[in-house]
Amino acid sequence: MIENTATRHHQNFLQVIHSYYQLTKPRIIPLLLMTTASSMWIASQGNVNPVLLLVTVCGGTFAAASAQTINCIYDRDIDDQMERTRHRPLVSGRVQPSHALIFAIALASLSFTLLAVFVNLLSALLTMSGIVFYVGVYTHLLKRHNPANIVIGGAAGGIPALVGWAAVTDTLSWAAWLLFAIVFLWTPPHFWALALMIRDEYAKVGVPMLPVVAGNVAATRQIWVYSWLLIPTTFLLSYPLQVTGAVYTCIALILGGFFIKKAWVLLHNPDDKQLARSLFLYSIFYMMLLCAAIVVDSLPLTHQLIISILDLIQ
Repeated sequence: MIENTATRHHQNFLQVIHSYYQLTKPRIIPLLLMTTASSMWIASQGNVNPVLLLVTVCGGTFAAASAQTINCIYDRDIDDQMERTRHRPLVSGRVQPSHALIFAIALASLSFTLLAVFVNLLSALLTMSGIVFYVGVYTHLLKRHNPANIVIGGAAGGIPALVGWAAVTDTLSWAAWLLFAIVFLWTPPHFWALALMIRDEYAKVGVPMLPVVAGNVAATRQIWVYSWLLIPTTFLLSYPLQVTGAVYTCIALILGGFFIKKAWVLLHNPDDKQLARSLFLYSIFYMMLLCAAIVVDSLPLTHQLIISILDLIQ
């Protein structure tokens, strides 16, 4: 029955490609890759090998696409009941679950091979651990059973930062784990803001997101707490680790100030979905700019410019 529906929906090969592309949830992947790239820039002190960057990003892309595809397979029953997900390829019948699983396995295999052969084994193993954690721990064990799903699941989102560092150095330093921690702490405010926006849909399908099981007030309090855990943590890259400099610190301070302000306003208006949406969108913008600040700060040109400015001042 699903096969006939898929045949009816796909009128040409390009539509088939588009359906499989949608399975990977492509809007999520770029943010993950930015953490990988920024980690590589710090680890290489602003002199990242472009070929290494390209191969690592491609490997990360395939791995993330594999994990998201398996997530779509697992969640197709609840996706069918939620407005924002009911048009996904598996729910609408444009792709069969068995075909999607083959696609996911192929992507994971390609990712591991690419990283193990052209980068190093550590980065390949970390990438596979990210898939296993996202699918096995977050999607299977936590998402439908525990309101701490997003908190613990945030570890999967932090793994790309570890992959980037390992790709350059073949080791994991304190700086790499701090980048992991930044993403880990960023994840709850980001996703709980989304959960506040679509609380009714999560309640409808029985997913115990924090706003559903504890209410909006408790959720906004937790967003406030995690925001205050996140922002100071970002400065640890500058001190005591000293892997970033003044440019990153200034940008992180400004971005963090706006993050705290938005969390504060939401704390006092927990039922305002527009404020929740504002924080959700800003959290994406925040992580993108923080990663960009890391890259700019690590460039040799930036260091030379700062030295020149200091010389002029003196």
